Amino acid sequence: MVRTRKLSGLIGLIKDKASQSKAALIAKPNILSFQLALLRATTHDPYAPPHDKHLAALLSLGKTSRATAAAAIEVLMDRLQSTHNSAVALKCLLAVHHILKHGGFILQDQLSVFPFTGGRNYLKLSDFRDNSSPISWELSSWVRWYAQYIETVLSTSRILGFFVASSSSIEEREKKSEQISAVFNSDLLRDTESLVGLIEETTKKPHSLHLNANKLVDRILGFVADDYLSAMKEISVRVTEFHQRLSCLSFGESVELVCVLKRLEDCKEKQSLGISAKYEILMDGFWGLIWETKNLIGETKENRDGTGAGGKLIMTTARMSDSGRFMERANIYRDSIRFGSERFDFQLQTDSGRGHNGTVFN
Repeated sequence: MVRTRKLSGLIGLIKDKASQSKAALIAKPNILSFQLALLRATTHDPYAPPHDKHLAALLSLGKTSRATAAAAIEVLMDRLQSTHNSAVALKCLLAVHHILKHGGFILQDQLSVFPFTGGRNYLKLSDFRDNSSPISWELSSWVRWYAQYIETVLSTSRILGFFVASSSSIEEREKKSEQISAVFNSDLLRDTESLVGLIEETTKKPHSLHLNANKLVDRILGFVADDYLSAMKEISVRVTEFHQRLSCLSFGESVELVCVLKRLEDCKEKQSLGISAKYEILMDGFWGLIWETKNLIGETKENRDGTGAGGKLIMTTARMSDSGRFMERANIYRDSIRFGSERFDFQLQTDSGRGHNGTVFN
């Protein structure tokens, strides 16, 4: 087994060196540095994640022309969709995720429009299989899931109007949060449902028996955990806004909101990203908010005040009492859960206490 692993590693190393030599000879000068960095970041080693300096080098074209950035993204996607090696494919997806999180606008924009049609399985990896070794076979399931997850991130970002995974668009997110009170109920529901879909996708990660302590998988889960916390923040903004609108939601909107929140609650027990215990208070506050909102909507009743209006959702005295207790708990944690807007009481401090690679694992 050890000998097979060493032989496989040697073959992978030879392929990596050959690819880099070929790129140095035939790559276009304007993207040569990007292509070499990409090859170094997407080696055949199934255990080691891309080095931070190689991932950082991928962002070098973020301040160049749109044409150059488009060519660089095409090179990345060509490598992703042409490889039959699960480690290479997984690292290409990690590179895509890294650009979504930390890349400049031009690179992010080129990713968002590639290959222009978008849609489900546009990365063409739903049937990916690599049966060259037991670990390659297991990593193949991660390739299929991670590709679908990245597609969900892109789809959600298109709906929200900003990259939910990005750490470089904080100002844009805060600006949209401040404008949330002007958003139509239908758009608010659409945004919330999309974010819940992203949370649902995180719960579908594969359960692998032989990938414990695999640093490549751990790096991926670190990125996904960061997204999970960002999605929680965005959901909190919108659910808190719904608190202000309960009396003016239509019956259909209320039913739709309850269904979306129920889907979100179903994810609670499935969440297994290994998020650090230091976020326990934050997580409790988030799930408390979801539970509180769902229960505040209450039972659907006929409006019998003689106005002839349809059914409205009534907040009972008992529910209000529950709400008061929850808000009292939320105020206790105001310093750790606060939005920039004074309209909201919940803020996810996702940038504090992390390692250099953004991982939030214990």
